[in-house]
Amino acid sequence: MSTAPENRNVRTNVPKVAKVKNKLPAPVQITAEQLLREAQERQLEGIPPPPKQKITDPEELRGYQLRKRKDFEDNLRKNRTLMGNWLKYAAWEESQREIDRARSVYERGIDVDHRSMALWLKYAEMEMRNRQINHARNIWDRAVTILPRANQFWYKYTYMEEMLGNIPAARQIFERWMKWEPDEQAWFSYIKMELRYKEVSKARNIYETFVTVHPDIKNWIKFARFEEQHSGAGDARKVYERAMDFYGDELMEESIFIAFAKLEEKCKEFERARMIYKYALDKLPNEDAKELYKSFTQFEKRHGDRAGIETVVTSKRRRQYEEEIEKNAHNYDVWFDYVRLMESEEDEEAVREAYERAIANVPPIQEKRYWRRYIYLWIYYALFEELVAKDVKRTREVYMACLNLIPHKKFTFAKIWIMLADFEIRQKNAASARQILGNGIGRCPKEKLYKSYIELELQLREFDRCRLLYEKFLQFNPSCCTTWVKYAELETILGDVERSRAVFELAINQPIMDMPEVLWKSFIDFEIGQEEYENARSLYEKLLERTQHVKVWISYALFELNSEENGAADRCRGIYERANNALKKVEAKEERLMLLESWRDFEIQQGGEKLDSVQRLMPRKIKKRRKAQNDDGTDGGWEEYYDYIFPDSEENMPNFKLLQMAKKWKKQQSSI
Repeated sequence: MSTAPENRNVRTNVPKVAKVKNKLPAPVQITAEQLLREAQERQLEGIPPPPKQKITDPEELRGYQLRKRKDFEDNLRKNRTLMGNWLKYAAWEESQREIDRARSVYERGIDVDHRSMALWLKYAEMEMRNRQINHARNIWDRAVTILPRANQFWYKYTYMEEMLGNIPAARQIFERWMKWEPDEQAWFSYIKMELRYKEVSKARNIYETFVTVHPDIKNWIKFARFEEQHSGAGDARKVYERAMDFYGDELMEESIFIAFAKLEEKCKEFERARMIYKYALDKLPNEDAKELYKSFTQFEKRHGDRAGIETVVTSKRRRQYEEEIEKNAHNYDVWFDYVRLMESEEDEEAVREAYERAIANVPPIQEKRYWRRYIYLWIYYALFEELVAKDVKRTREVYMACLNLIPHKKFTFAKIWIMLADFEIRQKNAASARQILGNGIGRCPKEKLYKSYIELELQLREFDRCRLLYEKFLQFNPSCCTTWVKYAELETILGDVERSRAVFELAINQPIMDMPEVLWKSFIDFEIGQEEYENARSLYEKLLERTQHVKVWISYALFELNSEENGAADRCRGIYERANNALKKVEAKEERLMLLESWRDFEIQQGGEKLDSVQRLMPRKIKKRRKAQNDDGTDGGWEEYYDYIFPDSEENMPNFKLLQMAKKWKKQQSSI
């Protein structure tokens, strides 16, 4: 068997794969929504209108009708539940003047879905257009029997009977409808029909049934306005009274009270209207009576006086305060506003009752900060009894009740003790005032009580009692400089200088004082006032042993200058020199600068003989930098400050002579 020789030069035709040159996205992108929109636009462009068909032959008409009926029947077989097919079929039969056939289509559709409102409406309207009244009446009757809650059937049924002039039939249909208790608009339609034919009594009977079926406030108001329009204000008033009895106090609303009051206002019964407003404000809560307050205010502006308007505003505010108090009885700010409001009404018993209610809300915690606002209720109560009610006995009882209520072992209020004592003084009972203040000091000593007691005895010119009280006061608080000064001033006024000096001596020897500078100044001024200059100098020397404050040195120097003795200027200059040396040792630069400025002013007043020596002591002011730290200890960067370089301190600086020579050379060079 031979084989064919292999031909290696033969080429096979294998297709080449196309190479994609650019795989980047196109610069203009097209979305799916854009494609759909363009397709819809192009589809709508070329739709030709359907051709018009003219039928001129009866045979052609029957053929056309046969084809249309076949199409309608085919659509019904495809979907019997689609009511649109039935309506189109019946409408087409009606257009062909085939009323029986159209009626048959409607009946077939009702058999499929008897709850279709559109089917019943079109069926009845077809009968009405073709003046088939009995057929239409039959259809409406069947529709309202099958669908009694479809209000549109009832409206059209009654409208048809009324248009036909068959009012008894329309009334009978309304009565059938009302047995189903429809919505409010159906009742109003019935009432309006009766009113159109002047049947007011029948409309009233309908309203009687209506307000029991729909017992809303607005319906009672409409009933009352109906009576006002057709029967008069008397029957309308009876309707409002029946409504109030029907609802009671819990379910009432402000609208019926406003309507009732406006009725009385129209009848010129202003007092009756005012009583209605007040009764409503007493019964309704504040949040439900905003419009009522507004109407009452406008009523008082029209028919009342200024007192009546103020009564309306006051009652509104009172109700607001009552509601806030019910939420939080310990809100004493509200109680303050409430009692002020009650005081404006000038009814003492009502004000007294309000105060009693307020003070009954004792703070639950025995801490003074919780009692500060509460205690003012007692103060205002006592002032009311004294100044307004003029009842001295009750005022005293209020103060005593307040003192018995305060827990004096934990804290007290000196104001109450002092006010009670002042009250007794106004009643010319000094013994009771002393007893009250003494009792207060004994139970809970306070500085205010001591000061008030001392002030009382000073006014009564009982100086021995004042001395005794000052001694007790200083035993209670020996660190109070003001007390020592006042005690010494009292002795000075009484002319006992030695006792006054002894008091000052005792005071400056106390180990702890709250304001020692005041005490020393008063003692020095006392000695100067007595012209005891040596004693004043010794006091200054004692004070300088305790403190080296610059103001003490300056005051000492000015004292020597004003002492009006021989050599006062030299002594003053000596004090300045001592002060300069003392402040130089403690390195108090700013205080030393203050001293030198005062010294310079002194030398200027003395003629300037030794002014140059003081000027040579004045420092140079230079600006420096130093590192700053924040409150938390971190680095705060650099800050600038001013420092003072005194001449005597420059001499001790290193290279001072070299710096002085350089400065002198620079000055010579600038002058050349």
